[in-house]
Amino acid sequence: MRKLTYFIACSIDGFIGDPDGDATAMMRFLDEEFLGFLTSEYPETVATHGRRALGIDDLPNRRFDTVVQGRGSYDLALAEGITSPYAHLREYVASGTLKESPDPNVEIIADDLVGKVRELKAEDGELGIYLCGGSKVAGELLDEIDEVVIKTYPLVYGSGMPMFGEAFAISEFALESVRTFGNGVLVRSYSRKR
Repeated sequence: MRKLTYFIACSIDGFIGDPDGDATAMMRFLDEEFLGFLTSEYPETVATHGRRALGIDDLPNRRFDTVVQGRGSYDLALAEGITSPYAHLREYVASGTLKESPDPNVEIIADDLVGKVRELKAEDGELGIYLCGGSKVAGELLDEIDEVVIKTYPLVYGSGMPMFGEAFAISEFALESVRTFGNGVLVRSYSRKR
């Protein structure tokens, strides 16, 4: 069974973006040390155009071969004219409003997101599934998430888009590791207690 990993950036107070979902304030923490960590440990989480700019386009995928993201997350790429932001992965976009994919590498999941993710998890393979974002998508998939990797940036938003945007539910995870960086970023990994 393949794992679904929610790999997400957030503020100290748990927001993945401002009330509109904008997380550009976090970008300034992508310094040499932190980028070195991302490119060595999670290279596939760097979008394809970023990989090219960093000269790491040829790095093999270490943890994931598939990405699932929400419409809001995907719209950030579309606004830049990028129709396949993770061309080095199989791409799925959960959207009830995007009727047709603008790219042959991107499959739209219009309904039964949980069923599709269960199908992806049941596939044979050594690499897992990267849940890229979308507060609503993460909330909908909460019961399917096997691992959460939280990149906490030293910022307080006060309000904004929460990591999980669904109805109240308690789910327990076990802390697996913590890594700190000189720029104040903290990366915590949790695995689901089953």
